[in-house]
Amino acid sequence: MKRFLALFALLFCLVMPALAVSPDEMLGDPVLEQRARDISAGLRCLVCQNQSIDDSDADLARDLRILVRERLVAGDSNAEVEQYLVDRYGEYVLLNPRLNNHTLILWIAAPVLLALGLFGLFWAVRRSPSKPRGEALSDDERRVLDELSGSGESDATKG
Repeated sequence: MKRFLALFALLFCLVMPALAVSPDEMLGDPVLEQRARDISAGLRCLVCQNQSIDDSDADLARDLRILVRERLVAGDSNAEVEQYLVDRYGEYVLLNPRLNNHTLILWIAAPVLLALGLFGLFWAVRRSPSKPRGEALSDDERRVLDELSGSGESDATKG
């Protein structure tokens, strides 16, 4: 019985995002509805923050989905609908920030930091000695080594 309940809970969780857009929100025109879905997939739910308004069941996300559809029915293009929402809520409403002067650091910071890190790693590896170099053996140490090895000549004095 516990397995059945766990399976049911898992299936219910998987179905939850599909329930976000209710049938009463959907437009009759399939082309406009697809445009609304495309726009909604790129807009951030301001309550859930890392979910699109298309996937969120928050009340604000529902209001934004309805607003998107109203703007499309009014004849706005996809870019005009997005710009209307950006003007109203700021660029934070976009899941993927636009490439502007004030967002340039977001787009170039990660690759630049990665390149600097790789350069620093390369530089550190190049500067470190490949083999640790010890000091030369003293005469006493060579004599002891010769006695321990049992030969008249140690490997350290060869070649």
